Amino acid sequence: MKSKLFLCSLICVCGLAVFAQAPKVDFPSPSPACTLKQRVGLTDIEIVYSRPSMKDRQIFGSLVPFGQVWRTGANAATKITFSTPVKLNGTEVAAGSYALYTIPGEDEWTIILNKGVGKSGTAYDEKDDVVRFKTKPVNLSDTSIETFTIEFNHLRDESAVLNLLWDKTVVPIKVQLDLTSKLVPQIEAVMAAEGGQKPYYQAAMFYYDHGQDLEQAKKWVNAAIAQRDAHYIEYLKAKILAKLGDKEGAIAAAKLSTELAVKAKDTGYVKMNEDLIASLK
Repeated sequence: MKSKLFLCSLICVCGLAVFAQAPKVDFPSPSPACTLKQRVGLTDIEIVYSRPSMKDRQIFGSLVPFGQVWRTGANAATKITFSTPVKLNGTEVAAGSYALYTIPGEDEWTIILNKGVGKSGTAYDEKDDVVRFKTKPVNLSDTSIETFTIEFNHLRDESAVLNLLWDKTVVPIKVQLDLTSKLVPQIEAVMAAEGGQKPYYQAAMFYYDHGQDLEQAKKWVNAAIAQRDAHYIEYLKAKILAKLGDKEGAIAAAKLSTELAVKAKDTGYVKMNEDLIASLK
């Protein structure tokens, strides 16, 4: 009897050992996870989502019904994080992390930012909504997107376009940032401080690009040239002078920029200077 019990125990132990040592099979996910990171101006944006594919299925209006809340991807609800406050299609959004839901429609989509970060994509609760706004989808007539994609495009210092793409549909969301009011005081403080290497070229370019004081930009670009003359700095000076209405000075700066660009073998700036001079004549 004891022998039988011992044999039974031995078989069970051996069976458990074999089971515990069985190799694990790591199957590929049908909707792979993706993390998208993008800096826009001085704002860091991160999106974590899963990417389903069409696989010969009809998507919007079928697999993803119109008029119903969608997790905007697969698996867990898509998570979007902003390091600073932003505006999405003109709607103010505080810094932080949100679950990104959408309600697809044939002619209009509703974009939803929700507090339910980390929940299952099907665990949406409307009472946790933080922001809702509308946007118009764009139809792709000559191509289709096999795998659901979120991307940034049209990147500028103070804006970008966040696109949701799948099948023949692109859903654009305009992202806007308040960069100038934050950065200008910092630039002024650095320039007013005693000593240190001043970012004259970068400050002059920022003022030119963002409609700030052009007379101050001219002083800074001249200071940058005094430190180190280069074709790209002279080109910026030419643009500043042109915007100030000093055509003669702008043409002179552009010609000097061209000479320096030839020496630097930078044909791109040669062409840009030619175009600038042509526009001033």
